[in-house]
Amino acid sequence: MAKTWLALILFLVSCWIPSFVFAQEITVAAARIWPAEDYTRVTLESKNAIEAKFFTVANPDRLVLDLSQVNDLKILRSLSEHLSATDPYIKAIRIGHFNPTTVRVVFDLKVPVKASSVLLDPVANYGYRYMLDLYPVNPNDPLMSFLAKQEPVTKPSSNQVTVNNQQDKQSDLAQNNKSNLLSNPVNNASLSDQTTSAPSKAVIENDAVSKPIVSTPASHPITAKHDFLIAVDAGHGGEDPGAHGHGGHNEKDVTLAIAKHLSALINEDPSLRAVLIRDGDYFIPLQGRTAKARRLHADMFVSIHADAYVTEDAKGSSVFALSEKGATSVAAKWLAQHENNADLIGGVDLNHKDPYLAQTLFDLSQTATINDSLKLAQSVLTQLHQVNDLHRGRVEQAGFAVLKSPDIPSILVETAFITNPTEEQRLVDSDYQDQLAHAILKGIKTYLANNPPAQNNTVLGTR
Repeated sequence: MAKTWLALILFLVSCWIPSFVFAQEITVAAARIWPAEDYTRVTLESKNAIEAKFFTVANPDRLVLDLSQVNDLKILRSLSEHLSATDPYIKAIRIGHFNPTTVRVVFDLKVPVKASSVLLDPVANYGYRYMLDLYPVNPNDPLMSFLAKQEPVTKPSSNQVTVNNQQDKQSDLAQNNKSNLLSNPVNNASLSDQTTSAPSKAVIENDAVSKPIVSTPASHPITAKHDFLIAVDAGHGGEDPGAHGHGGHNEKDVTLAIAKHLSALINEDPSLRAVLIRDGDYFIPLQGRTAKARRLHADMFVSIHADAYVTEDAKGSSVFALSEKGATSVAAKWLAQHENNADLIGGVDLNHKDPYLAQTLFDLSQTATINDSLKLAQSVLTQLHQVNDLHRGRVEQAGFAVLKSPDIPSILVETAFITNPTEEQRLVDSDYQDQLAHAILKGIKTYLANNPPAQNNTVLGTR
């Protein structure tokens, strides 16, 4: 009888105590920020699903993110340490308790933004991930951005630089003197001492893969008599590291380094022009890469990767083209499935219309394009054999999502196996990256010599 009364008392007490007392506390295991010209992504990772909501505030522009039941601010505050001064959208990040059950994160913005969020289930080595994406109110036009980068930059005088720096400092000082995190009616007294701003220097990347070369705009201006435009796609990026080598290197870093080498070499040729689909460490969906190449009116698409396999003895270079009918080998099918999973790992909300995915691609009635891709692939594979062993010795085909462009010859180059310890060490070497880039470019030029492009106005055309 006593046990029954005790159980009843406990039940009544539990009904009276506020529900937040029993709510499961959330520990943020990792906080990451990925700035890019097109959008900035903030990722919060946890073992449990994160409940969050956000809203924007004007004058000055801010984005406010409220997190429920988060119990530790240490990891969240690390976001400020990783915020780059060159982030196009976020100026500073402030974090603190809004009330006993809510942690508030305030993003001070450089410009007004639109935002979207998604909570992803655990996948690969990740737990639950809450992703917040900040986009410009008026989306960037890749073609206009590309053309703008071709214009010569006039170096400001030292006096002008001094004046601008003084104005920036005065503006920053005025902003920092604001006593409250948000204007009334929101109470933020508990956050008055939590203001942090972007560091003066960006986070230093891995020297082994980021130091070798920086791709610069071509020295020759764009003209109506077009250059042949090659879209160079560095595989993976941001939340999607790609394959991992035993030495600790990530595929995304290797591919970006090689892509920059290749882009710089292409731009040395007066008749060619290169554009990097990804020029930094951020994620672009697979279809978004193809869509961006088409919006840039590219004549060719070359995707750079560093192969992976379940055993470390797999080695050699490979080149792939799209297949409409199926993979040419079991290994090719496995690799295509592995690469196509990039969207799941990188963080694509399949229920949300991502700005990159808004452009509808044509039906893939593209036999002629695939035939051109096969010729290009064979030419590049032949040249890669001068630098590395070949994995199979022939061009292979599979259903790679990133190659599904209906009117642009497209290939995927697996430069070497990053899961092979010997090849991994080569892949992070600047000289070897340069050799691979030279081989790919020589293959491209051989293909163009044997298959002269139609004389149409590509860059300023209507594709």
